[in-house]
This record gives sequence, C-alpha cells and structure tokens, in this order.
Amino acid sequence: MRPKLSCLLLAACAASSLSAQQQPDLRQVIERLDRLEAQNRELMTEILALRQQLAATQPAPADTGQQAAEVPPQPLAERVEIAERRLAELDQTKVSSEHRLPLTFTGMLLFNTFWNGKDAVGADNPTVLPPIGELASAGATFRQSVIGIKLDGPRLIGGGKVTGAAYMDFFGGGTGLNQTARLRVATLDATWKNTTLALAFDKPILSPREPDSLAQVGVSPLTAAGNLWLWQPQARVEHRISLNENAGLRAQFGLYQTSEGGTGLASEYPDLARARPGYQGRFEFWKQSGSRRIEVAPAFHASSTRVLGQSVPSRIFAIDWLIRPASRVDFTGTLFHGENTGVIGGLRQGVTVSHGNARAVQATGGWAQFTYRATERASFHVYGGQEDDRNRDLNVGGIAKNQSYGANLIYRLGSNILTSIETSQVRTTYLGSGTRVSPHYDLAFAYLF
Repeated sequence: MRPKLSCLLLAACAASSLSAQQQPDLRQVIERLDRLEAQNRELMTEILALRQQLAATQPAPADTGQQAAEVPPQPLAERVEIAERRLAELDQTKVSSEHRLPLTFTGMLLFNTFWNGKDAVGADNPTVLPPIGELASAGATFRQSVIGIKLDGPRLIGGGKVTGAAYMDFFGGGTGLNQTARLRVATLDATWKNTTLALAFDKPILSPREPDSLAQVGVSPLTAAGNLWLWQPQARVEHRISLNENAGLRAQFGLYQTSEGGTGLASEYPDLARARPGYQGRFEFWKQSGSRRIEVAPAFHASSTRVLGQSVPSRIFAIDWLIRPASRVDFTGTLFHGENTGVIGGLRQGVTVSHGNARAVQATGGWAQFTYRATERASFHVYGGQEDDRNRDLNVGGIAKNQSYGANLIYRLGSNILTSIETSQVRTTYLGSGTRVSPHYDLAFAYLF
C-alpha cells in the first residue's frame, strides 16, 4: 500500500505545479485581450470623429423631406477595373525625353473644305486680294493641321520652373504634294511666382490676342486687316503685380526681331537688312468680379529700317482689351496707330522711296470680335478688322485700305471634336484701280489630341 500512496502523492504535487505554471499564462492572454479591446474602442472613436468631420465638409443635401440614403461603396471588381483603366491611360500618355523630362504631344487634325470668289485668284484663303483677278476657287485641305510638343522642365533656384512648347503645321510650300512642315510658334519659359523670362518665336508682344476661327489657321485671322500677327524670334520678361485678390497688373518688355521684307522694298536695295531689332512693351490691368472680367493693355513698338543710308522709323502704339460683362459674352480686340507696320505683320508696304528719299507709311487699324457662348457646345463669333494706310505716303498702285470681316459658328461634337461653319469677305482697295471683293465660305472639322 505504501508504494501506491507515494505514487498518488507525487501525482498530486505534479498537478499542483502545472496549475501554478498555467495561471500566469492565462493572465497574460486575458491582459492582451483587454488591450486589444481598448485599442478597438479607440479606433472606433477615431473613425466616428473622422466621419463627422467629413460630413461637416460636404454640402448640405437638398431638402426633399427624406433622408438621403448612404451611397454604398463600389464593389472591389469595379475599383480594380477603374484602376487598370487609369493605369492604361497613364501608360498611353507617358512620354519621356533622353534626359528623363516629361513631354506631352498635343495638336489638331484640321480638315477644311472651302469656296472663294473670283477675285481670290485661286488662293485657299486670301488675306489681300490682287489688283486683277478673275478666277474663283474651291477645294479641301489638311494643310492647316497643327502638331505640338509641351515640355515640363526642371525646377529652378527660388521656386522657379522651366516649361516649353513648340507647334508646327503643314502650311509651308504649296498645294498638292508640295506641303512642307514649318514652325509656327515656340516658347521656352522660366517662371517664378511673379516673374517670367522667355525666349520665343511668337506674335508681337503688343498684339497678343486673336479672333476665333477654324477657317484661317495657317496664318492668324485678319492678317493684313488689323491683326499685327507676325511670328518672329524674341526675348521678353514679364512681371506680375497683385493689387488684391480680384485685380492686378502685368508688365511685359522685350526685344523683337522685325521682318524687313514687310517694308515692301524690292531687291534693288541691297543694303536693306533682312531683320532689325525692335523694342516692345505692354502693360495690362485686369480685374475680376465673379464671372465678369476686364483686361485693358496699352503697348508700343519701336525699331528702325536702314535703307539707302537712311534710317526710317517704325513707331507703333496699340491698345488691346477683353471685356466680359457676363459669363457667356466677350468683347475682344486691338487698335493701333503708327508707321512702318509691315515689319511686324501689317500690310507689306511699310516704306516707300521717292526720288531717293525713303519714308515710312503711316497706318491706322485694328480689329474687334463679339463672342456669344450659347451653350457648353456652341459658340458664335462675329469679327471684323482693317488697316488704312495714309494715301499720300503711297505710290500709285499701293493698297489704300484692306478690310476683312466674317462670322462663324463653332460646335463641339464631342469632348475633342469640333466643327465650324464660317463665312467671311475680304475687300482690298488700290490707289488708282478701285476695290476688289472676294467672299470665302468654309466648313471645318477638327480633331483635338
């Protein structure tokens, strides 16, 4: 009996020891569960607080008498599909250069079909009519399509950034198979908060605005009829001054390379330089009030033409504006007065020579446009302009006045598809031979990319 009793005593001691070891382990498990429950309560409290903050930032729902039902979360499959589609879009648009700088391709595939009156003498869309002509024309073209590249460059010291863009078309050369690509405009900007330094091939600084047209893209609308448009190399600086949240000033100054071919002087003057430096400035005041906005900017140009050992001035003063009295209506335009305007895109008769004396031709001109945005898709534009050169400064056969006016409807068929119907007319008046008139009718389709 004693051996059995001793075995029982040993078993009881072992069970007591095992129970003593398990009690601390159970207490640790219970303590961990308590901590987890406390953390869960804290997380739920934070989630509720975040929901309340989010609800406070959302606009109040319309009072319909019924509480809006909570929008259920998107199913996982739909979220995955959306994410994959976005990744595919990013993969399509991702373009990088050799130096790992992001590039963006942009542009417009533009188809025009047109008909011109007989005084156009076969041109696609004439800006100045010849003194004699009896040939109507009609046709279709893709020559005015535009291809562009945008550059998103590196950061600069002081919080600046480099950006750039270049656009080209196929309006060079002739018709048929003779179209050639040509540079339209290009810019390379270094921009800080209030200042921008730029190198550009662009319109004159004193004439930045354009009428709206899909019929005349190869050259600016109203060329030689009030729009000083000539794209030329230039260097410029812009400084912006904020007067308050709704008003400010923008001052621009730069060097502009003139095109002395705009003087109209023939090749028998070998000392005529092809290009000359010009000085330009523009000072814009703007003010915004809701959807209403006004922008007004006086500007100037100064350069000199050298011919026959003489210096012929080019001095032009201009003012341009944008007036938006309502969200759907715009009035835009430019007025100018000066002399020798052909060197920056006016009529190509800026200088005349008589008895060995060269003199500048004085000119007054400008253009204006009324825009009405009827819907998000449709907009109407009515525009007109002219350049009137002083008759006594011209030789016989010179252009006394060139006028152009028209109207169009631009309709957005889709997010990136436009169509336009346009009618316009050019009237060119010659000293000694009267006025030539030619209508232009145009139907355009544009695909933006």
